Amino acid sequence: MAGPDSGPAIPVWLAEDDLGCIICQELLAWPATLPCGHSFCRKCLMGLWSSGRRWSCPTCREGAAQPLELRKNTMLQDLADKYSRAVRELEAGSPARDPAPRPPRRTAQLRVEAHKSIAEVGRELAELVEQLVDIVRSLQRQRHIPESGADNQVSILAEALSGGVDLSLASPKLVTSDTPDGKMGDILRDLEEIQEKLRENFTWKEALEEQMQDSLVELPEAPSSSSCPLPVQSHLAPKRTSSFAQWAISPTFDLGSLSCSLEVSEDHRTVTVSHYPQPYPWSHERFASCQALCSQALSSGRQYWEVDTQHCSHWAVGVASQGMRRDQILGRTRDSWCVEWKGTSQLSVWHMAKETVLCSDRPNVVGIWLDLEEGKLAFYSMANQEKLLYECPISASFPLHPAFWLYGLNPGNSLSIREINI
Repeated sequence: MAGPDSGPAIPVWLAEDDLGCIICQELLAWPATLPCGHSFCRKCLMGLWSSGRRWSCPTCREGAAQPLELRKNTMLQDLADKYSRAVRELEAGSPARDPAPRPPRRTAQLRVEAHKSIAEVGRELAELVEQLVDIVRSLQRQRHIPESGADNQVSILAEALSGGVDLSLASPKLVTSDTPDGKMGDILRDLEEIQEKLRENFTWKEALEEQMQDSLVELPEAPSSSSCPLPVQSHLAPKRTSSFAQWAISPTFDLGSLSCSLEVSEDHRTVTVSHYPQPYPWSHERFASCQALCSQALSSGRQYWEVDTQHCSHWAVGVASQGMRRDQILGRTRDSWCVEWKGTSQLSVWHMAKETVLCSDRPNVVGIWLDLEEGKLAFYSMANQEKLLYECPISASFPLHPAFWLYGLNPGNSLSIREINI
């Protein structure tokens, strides 16, 4: 990479939420980073765990079988201290300045300016991660990797992502192998995972920005079925009358199965990825990941329902049994079926961990037809007309429930069960 830049230090614009603890809602104090990558005040974690929760992360629920050794994250502590000093200087009436501006480290070649959009910064971060991937691949090809090489790459990754990207994008176990080759392989896999998630994340945000711009210009008086409705319109009954209307049901989300990463609307028909963990009581019935079942158990007859997916970048919808293990994922078990949009122009069907790729078109509304009389499950794309996406035989000796997965990548993502005209 290029040598040290002799230019001025890069200003970084932060809000208190960027360095805040979701438990106490205050600035991080003695921050401790858990193995999953999420950080909290040490005192807050100890207080939470002493109240009965067993050494699990309040954000993603990843836990440990024994108490964790909490160590101070000195980088986060330094950032929090600098933020506090800057706030005090601003309140005193003098702008916060570095007494002696220092050149940025050579591994952070980003020039983040205040006028840049989120999408622009995201593209630059994606380019930086791509450079890191190239470096690791180059080192792997050399076949002679010093032990310190992997550690240097970890430092590069930490510095590159500490300027505004959630480190929870990374895998919980960054380096798992003892040999240098194994370490480099682990780092490469994690970098590629981060690269993919950055690409998906900012592609979704660009689309959302465009949608919001359009909504400011166009009046929502006569929305067409092909346009992207505003969030407030997602609960309105569609103008089209479905040919399945006589079998239509209106399922509602089951609070007992709802992941703590999800919150539900008052009518229990919209589920949203929360910005902070929900204080639901602990239960064996609660999903560990961002999944939920509906309360209705379907054991006979024919049923049909529709799901609005327009406000979710990564999702899966289908059916599952009440007995599906809460640490498993929809479509990866014997008792669950789903159609899944990966956020990367690929629509697939999953059952028993077997994927069947369907197409690259994303359905904004998915219709689900469950015919237990003939043993059939079908998924439809519901736009101007009903388009069959996939049909498969289904045999279950147990009741099935409408099931949902929101991936948990983007707070604010939501899925809604639509009303259907009869």
